[in-house]
Amino acid sequence: MSPVTTGIVGILVLIVLFLLRMPVGFALALVGVAGFSWLVSPEAGFGILARDIYHTFSSYSLTVIPMFVLMGAIASASGMSQRLYDASYSLLGRLRGGLAIATVAGCAGFAAICGSTNATAAAMGKVSLPEMKRYGYADSLATGSVAAAGSLGILIPPSTIFIIYGILTEQSIGKLFHSGVFPGLLLASLFVAVIVVMCRWNPGLAPRGRKTEWKDKLGGLVGVLETLALFALVIVGLFLGWFSPTQAGGAGAAGALLIGLASRKLTWGGFVDAVKDALRITCMVMVIVAGAVVFGHFMAVSKIPLVLSDWVVGLPLPPVAVMGVIVLIYLVGGCFMDALALITLTIPIIYPVVLALGFDPIWFGVIIVLVTEMGVITPPVGVNVYVIKGIARDVPLETIFKGILPFLAALVAIVGLLMAVPEIATFLPSLAAY
Repeated sequence: MSPVTTGIVGILVLIVLFLLRMPVGFALALVGVAGFSWLVSPEAGFGILARDIYHTFSSYSLTVIPMFVLMGAIASASGMSQRLYDASYSLLGRLRGGLAIATVAGCAGFAAICGSTNATAAAMGKVSLPEMKRYGYADSLATGSVAAAGSLGILIPPSTIFIIYGILTEQSIGKLFHSGVFPGLLLASLFVAVIVVMCRWNPGLAPRGRKTEWKDKLGGLVGVLETLALFALVIVGLFLGWFSPTQAGGAGAAGALLIGLASRKLTWGGFVDAVKDALRITCMVMVIVAGAVVFGHFMAVSKIPLVLSDWVVGLPLPPVAVMGVIVLIYLVGGCFMDALALITLTIPIIYPVVLALGFDPIWFGVIIVLVTEMGVITPPVGVNVYVIKGIARDVPLETIFKGILPFLAALVAIVGLLMAVPEIATFLPSLAAY
């Protein structure tokens, strides 16, 4: 078999292993070492496996992962999601659809200190869904808004997907974080616009909430201020060059701990659970990254990225049309494959094509995150939908997926807008001091 044919067979085997629910990191490493051994030699294959695993787990740059994961875990254990929702509700709850709008605002705020779409959806869903049910919101709007807004957790920095993309492509994680700020705020605004339009079109979806006093509004701002302070510490520190990404994550974790202690909401049991969750998630991500590095070396010797890049560049199509096809591939793939699996499988192949077409790799990172967001809310894999289903057990899956559709349209719209105006993502990173 030629190297290219071997590479194609390896990709197909990897997809089968994913479908069989083999852990992503193990599947990537297994196919990577088997393919490399076939094309080079078994000694070289096992040698590169040992070297890549050692280098991954001893890499200082990867310490950014546990720091930001710990920050989000401590923030969640400290009850910051509840305080964010209360603050959003006191300001916006009086509007028709105000609880759903408050949920989007709360998710956007929690995303700024969390970095995980599942954690954001779960934290805000536990708080907001009982309230929306109590006030008679339609199940489709209530569950759809939480599932969709939870996806902001991987766009508004810090973001685990940005970190993994940065590691796989050797791009600046700080620049990637900053590139997600404006698109994240814009997407949150689009989600709010979707809710407003839906409630105007069909007022029965959501009644008006109760009026809150000004003292409640001012009291609720405490929940916003602590989140803004933590977000500013991390992102402004990165922007001004005070911190490296790892130092920013450490400062954020320490800040979340101090906020939890000062508010007296963080218990010893909650702290221990947060550390356990952070350790579990970090180990999972590190194993996936190690497997992805091994698989990337297999792809390199198979020459698939080089052949594909040369073929795509030679097509009689404008680069924007090719990018549209790439986005469509990710959108369809996200319907059937876990987001991390899809990214670690495709980036070693697609990334050289993107560079050959002349696209900005930082901008492409934002595009990758947006199509990943689509994947976490589209059937049949839609992880966020199943998270919400676990909270709202009486709501059928079809109802949640139906509620997702208007928000999915907002995601498609912002991808189109970023393709037309890439400066939305690249403007802020171009100003930062690194």
